Amino acid sequence: MEKATETPWILLIHQIPPKPDYFRVKIWRRLRQVGAVAVKQSVYVLPRTDQTFEDLSWILKEIIEGGGEAFLSEAVFLEGISDDQIKEIFRAARNEDYKKIVEDARSLTRVLSKGSSAAGESVSKTRAQFSRLKKRFEEVSAIDFFSTSGRAAAEGALADAASRLMTGDRELPAPAMSIADMTGRTWVTREGIFVDRAACAWLIRRFIHRDARFKFVAGKTYQPKSDEIRFDMFDAEFTHVGDRCTFEVMIERFGLDDPSVLQLAEIVHDMDLKDHKFERPEAYGVRILFQGMAAARATDEERLERGLVIFDELYQYFAKNLG
Repeated sequence: MEKATETPWILLIHQIPPKPDYFRVKIWRRLRQVGAVAVKQSVYVLPRTDQTFEDLSWILKEIIEGGGEAFLSEAVFLEGISDDQIKEIFRAARNEDYKKIVEDARSLTRVLSKGSSAAGESVSKTRAQFSRLKKRFEEVSAIDFFSTSGRAAAEGALADAASRLMTGDRELPAPAMSIADMTGRTWVTREGIFVDRAACAWLIRRFIHRDARFKFVAGKTYQPKSDEIRFDMFDAEFTHVGDRCTFEVMIERFGLDDPSVLQLAEIVHDMDLKDHKFERPEAYGVRILFQGMAAARATDEERLERGLVIFDELYQYFAKNLG
């Protein structure tokens, strides 16, 4: 007999009632979500970590509460299957996941490559598709325990799609907006105002229309009235474009070149998109400030007023130090 391996595994062994069918499917999906693979019918394995132990413990609880039986066990495989063979099962599963991401990313790239007219038909839809793909990639990466080779191909396909999406945005420049045209309009955005929306509201009040009215609505299906204009929400007149947050887009559309406003734009970008594009050291602290503001103020009207004060003070800081 070979010497016992040092690699620890954790097993979930279960027996699920044949009915109802949806419960078996639910548990199967939950096991897929945490990255578990089957080494035998009803026997699933994961590398032993605090996180995987917690994940399988929750699934075990669901099985028992659903009328089934389940056990967790730490294991070392001695005969019948080796650690390397188990790792290959994991890699094969993740490669399948990455393969689907590559196919979807390349399909999206082909649509975007057809030209500005095709990309412009549904730019919001393509951005949403890319965001879902990116989220899926992050989910698969989190359960890629053994550095699967397919990850590099998925990263490359996503990078190609992102590049094409940004190029498409540049090929479809939005017309410049006249500040005068915005007078008397009601500005509509999503409920739960936070960093990007607060920054946009500040920009509107300070540079576009000092007496602007704001309205906070629930969902993406909201239909604006003739005197309303939407920002930072689904299919809005002002929203994210490429890798730019709504605040950046509004600055560009209204042709604002105030150096202090541009400094704020970099901070808002890093806070909202969390991609560290500008690596602004202020972003983390300002985000904590907004989190405290949101926790302390229940209504969007209260958050709006406090957000206006915060951005006023930040603007004054940069105006003083840049001058």
